[in-house]
Amino acid sequence: MGRILIKDIYLDGKQSDILIEGSRISRISDRIDNIYPDATVLDGRGKAVIPGFANMHTHAAMTMMRGSKEDEKLHKWLAGIWEMETRLDDELVYWGTKLACVEMIKTGTTFYNDQYFRVGEAVKATSEMGLRGAHSFVFLDCGDKEKMALQRENCQKAYEDSLKWGSTSIFEIGVHSIYTVSEENILWAFDFARKHNLKIHIHIAETSQELEECIEKYSCTPVQYLENLGIFSEDIIAAHCIWLDGNDIATLGMHRVNVVHNINSNLKLASGYKFKFQELEDAGANICLGTDGVASNNNLDMMETMKITALVQKAWRKDPSAVRLPQLISSATRNGYKAFGLDGGLIKEGALADLSIIDISNYAFTPNINFDANLVYSAHSDCISTVICDGRIVMEDRQIAGEEEILTNVRRLYGRILGQTI
Repeated sequence: MGRILIKDIYLDGKQSDILIEGSRISRISDRIDNIYPDATVLDGRGKAVIPGFANMHTHAAMTMMRGSKEDEKLHKWLAGIWEMETRLDDELVYWGTKLACVEMIKTGTTFYNDQYFRVGEAVKATSEMGLRGAHSFVFLDCGDKEKMALQRENCQKAYEDSLKWGSTSIFEIGVHSIYTVSEENILWAFDFARKHNLKIHIHIAETSQELEECIEKYSCTPVQYLENLGIFSEDIIAAHCIWLDGNDIATLGMHRVNVVHNINSNLKLASGYKFKFQELEDAGANICLGTDGVASNNNLDMMETMKITALVQKAWRKDPSAVRLPQLISSATRNGYKAFGLDGGLIKEGALADLSIIDISNYAFTPNINFDANLVYSAHSDCISTVICDGRIVMEDRQIAGEEEILTNVRRLYGRILGQTI
């Protein structure tokens, strides 16, 4: 069993020692003597420790598309993305996911919730990088009967393969949206998830166009359409949820749905910005934060996501007290782990050892009057010096093993997804 002893680290306003044994935090104390000859000792002087971030909605291998299809409206943008995705292959997904993992590690994410294709390659890449990931088998059939049948068959195979995955990889069902997946397959996918006790990851109420088309077709909102199908539960991870009415909020809260706010993507694609953070939380929903994919964000930085979330909430509500720091940080850390029933996203004895070490000698933490405020409003992710996931050091002093090889391979390959000859 591997051990890591972090000495003299700033935690909850005081200096502490933290002992990690295996994948969990085993002890937190004012002083822990190193009686373990095999322990890796980290010097925490001038540093602080925070829980690892949980990026609860992204499409990792879209790193291969960074900077493409800029300045386009969402549905035109989406058509362009789908056209590029016809060129996806195992190599592109593998190296694209590895690049995403580099970026997430550098910015303090230890757990991410992915919805993308060629799930086996994504799992392989994520496991090799040492991160914790939830990986969706994606349903997206656009009413095509052949695709519907093939996706059901492939979902069953993917699930069987997932039984061999390691403990840091979670299999889930991804339903792209109500406008890209037939009702028949939505019902099949949710039934499959229930039978196998799986989470369901779905885009809901992302745009006004989605709302208008749903009302025209079904005479109800997207949330009420899914409620009428009887699929809501606390196993749902619902991305976006911008275009909601009071009944929608009550429905999501009643079922304890995990709602993921992706402010940067919503702003960049002009999908909307009046996310009902407080109303959803008050109703009983579990509010999480995500970056969405690099093709629409264009980064995977959860620190930036926290700041923009808070600023936009304060601005449109005309209330500086909207979304307070504890809410914000919980939404970026603990709530994501909670959505999957994981004892992580917090620093306590017995919890998963997923955490980041912050350099507070950095100018952004000077003076350190309010650590949380400095973290959210002042600092940038380059203050993160070391990241530990599942009790293993995945970045130390901002160095990640194999990073240059990953960047080289992405530079070699990305033209393929753009349709360029390489």
